[in-house]
Amino acid sequence: MPDKRSISLLTHVAAAVTALAAAAGLATPAAAGPATPAATGTTTGPTIPTTAGGTTPAATGSATRTTADLAAAGQPPSADGTRIVGGSRASQGEFLWMVRLSMGCGGALYTDQLVLTAAHCVSRTGDDTSITATLGAADLQSPDARVVRSSAVFRSPTYDTTGGDWALIKLATPVSGIPTLPVATSGDYDEGTFTVAGWGAASESGAQQRYLRKAEVPFVSDATCRSQGGDYDSLNPDAEICAGDVTTGGVDTCQGDSGGPMFRRDTTGEWVQVGITSWGTGCARAHAPGVYTEVSSFAPDIAAAAKNL
Repeated sequence: MPDKRSISLLTHVAAAVTALAAAAGLATPAAAGPATPAATGTTTGPTIPTTAGGTTPAATGSATRTTADLAAAGQPPSADGTRIVGGSRASQGEFLWMVRLSMGCGGALYTDQLVLTAAHCVSRTGDDTSITATLGAADLQSPDARVVRSSAVFRSPTYDTTGGDWALIKLATPVSGIPTLPVATSGDYDEGTFTVAGWGAASESGAQQRYLRKAEVPFVSDATCRSQGGDYDSLNPDAEICAGDVTTGGVDTCQGDSGGPMFRRDTTGEWVQVGITSWGTGCARAHAPGVYTEVSSFAPDIAAAAKNL
């Protein structure tokens, strides 16, 4: 599969060098805040999750768009306020159902105890207490942020290089007072302009962010997306949806945004999730739109899995 929206091996090497330097008493960059809490259940406070939870496939090709690499390497979100390429900072309370996962991916609150994310962000189905979810705040260092440990994971059994890139993470305890994001159950909303959000990088190989960012991306037809050639030839129109400015690029999801939602307003003006950030070639390049899991194609499977978690 082409580059996922995660992090490169160079980041792991950099983290190792930093650790060795610290052990030798040499100067190292400032720490990125408190470590992820080890206790199960819910905590509050300015924790920025950076612990690796689950395994992300190694990236191939150019810069990836998943985020697990950065987190697994111990690279913290940046506080410079720039992210989602070409986007702007989201305000507190704007997208409360957004979730930051400790392996470096994003997600959306599907129920009060389940997070919908990408399959490539997790390693397997089964009991899993290694992941933490930060939610309820646009600023990951906000005292309002809540951090909840996972208890189990369901990874789509149909996930492969041509789609099915979705997973559910069960939280150890339900969260209250935070809205969920409904998913599209038909393809009626697979058109128009979408919103994407996340704490990912602002440029290829860039640092992840402290503040939630947002951007708008236009729908790209399956035919146009596949005509970009290369990895886009393998697009599965029954399982994936493309978005972005094909001609000029400039706005896109990037490393660290994998698993996060792509959403738009429904006929009543409410937000509905139509996609899950999955893959792309680089970030915000012309002729390289972002590719997202087409949520409506898997809505029944997601609902069935949710009942059994």
